[in-house]
Amino acid sequence: MKGLTDQPSYIIELLEGGVTLEDVIDAHICEQALVEKSAFVVGDLGALMRKHLCWQSLVPHVQPYYPVKCNSSPAVIELLASLGLGFICANKAEMSLVLDYGVPPESIILSSVFKQLAHIKYAAKNNIQHLVCENEAELSKIARLHPNAKLLLQLTTEAHAAETSMTFGSSLKSCRHLLEAAKELGVEVVGVTFHIPSSCQDLQQAYTHALSDARCVFDMGVEVGFNMNILDIGGGFTGSEFQLKQVETAVRPLLDAYFPQLSGVQVLAQPGSFYVASAFSLAVNIIGKKVVTRHWDSLAQGENNEDTEFLYYMNEGVYGPFGRKLLGNSIPAPSVHKVTCVGTEEAMYASSLWGPSLDPLDQVVERCLLPELSVGDWLLFSNMGVCGLEDLSCLSTAPPLPVYYTVSTSDWYEMQEAGVTLGGAMKNFSFLPYSP
Repeated sequence: MKGLTDQPSYIIELLEGGVTLEDVIDAHICEQALVEKSAFVVGDLGALMRKHLCWQSLVPHVQPYYPVKCNSSPAVIELLASLGLGFICANKAEMSLVLDYGVPPESIILSSVFKQLAHIKYAAKNNIQHLVCENEAELSKIARLHPNAKLLLQLTTEAHAAETSMTFGSSLKSCRHLLEAAKELGVEVVGVTFHIPSSCQDLQQAYTHALSDARCVFDMGVEVGFNMNILDIGGGFTGSEFQLKQVETAVRPLLDAYFPQLSGVQVLAQPGSFYVASAFSLAVNIIGKKVVTRHWDSLAQGENNEDTEFLYYMNEGVYGPFGRKLLGNSIPAPSVHKVTCVGTEEAMYASSLWGPSLDPLDQVVERCLLPELSVGDWLLFSNMGVCGLEDLSCLSTAPPLPVYYTVSTSDWYEMQEAGVTLGGAMKNFSFLPYSP
C-alpha cells in the first residue's frame, strides 16, 4: 500500500492445511495483544490472482494496465508485472518503481494531466514513449523534451465531467486542432484514452458517446497522417464481477462496431480497484469510548426516538489509511473481531467511528450498527486495497503500518500455472510456512 512497504524484499506466509486468512488475522491480533496493539494490514495475494483470472475470463480482448496510484505496494507491482500487466504511471517515482521490477518501457504509460518537466525528461531517458496529452501547452512541453513520444489524446466524457464538476481532457471539437498541432511539431499521436467513472448510472449511454467520439478522433488522426492503433477505455472498475459484466455488456458490441479486431487497434483498460481493493484488510484497535444520547428521527413513524449512541475512537483515522474519506468516499462499516458465546445474540447499537486526532474531520464511519465494544477490541475493515490521498501521509508522524502478505497453496499453484515462478519474476518473494 502507498507508503506502507518500501522494503525491496518481503515475506509471504504460505497457508497450508486449511489455514484461512481469518486464522492469520487472529494470530496477528494475538501477537499485538502482547505489545502495543498497533494497527496492521493483511494482504491476500491470491485475491489478486483470482481477479486476474476473472478479468481474463470476462474481458479477454482488453489488455489490463494497472494504475500504480491505486496501490504501489512492491508485492502488488511485482506480482502484476509477472502476470504481464501494463502500468499507468503518474510521475517519476511510479515509473522508476515499475522499471525496477522489470516492466518493459513499452508497457508503461505516463498519464498525469499536467506533467513536471523532470518527469517528461525521465520518460524520454528511459525510453517510455507512451504519454497522455490533453492540451496544447502539454503538447509543446512534450515536443520540446520528448520528441520521440507516442501520444494518447485524453478525450473528455460527459460522465466524467458530471462526476468531478471539472472538465478534464480534450473535447471532440478541439481534438482536430491538437492533432494538427502535433503534426506540425513532429510528435506522433497513436491513440485515444478516456475515463468513465464507476459511479456512472447509465453505462450504455456513457460508453456509446465516448467510443463514438473516440472513433471520430481516430478517423481525424488517420486523415492528418497518424497511425492510430491504441484505444484506452480507462478505469471505473469497482472490483465487482457483476459491474465488470455490465461494462462488458455495454462495451463489447460498441468495440465490435467501431474498433473490430481486424482493425488492429489494441484495446486497453485501467482496472485499479478491480485488482487490489479486496486483497487487503485492515485491523484497527479501539483506544477510546464515549456514550452519548441522541434524538433520531424515526423514518417509520415520523416521530422523535431517543437512543444511545456509542462513539469509538480507533488508533487510525483519515490522516492514515482512511484518507479517501476526505475525498468524499464512504468507508463501509467494519466487522468486529470479538469472541462471543455460541448461540447468543448481542444487542446492536448506533455507533460512530473516529480516528485518534480529535479533529472534527476525523470521522471514519458516521453511523453504523455494532454490538457494544470495549477499549482494546479490534475492528476489521475489508476492501482496503485502494489508498487514496497518499500525499496526506506527510501529515502523520506515525511509522508506516506493517503489512503481512499471505497466499494459499491453491492460489500459489494457480500462479505457477499462469507462469509466475519463484526463481524468475518473483525474485523478491520469500515464502514461509504459516505458523500461528
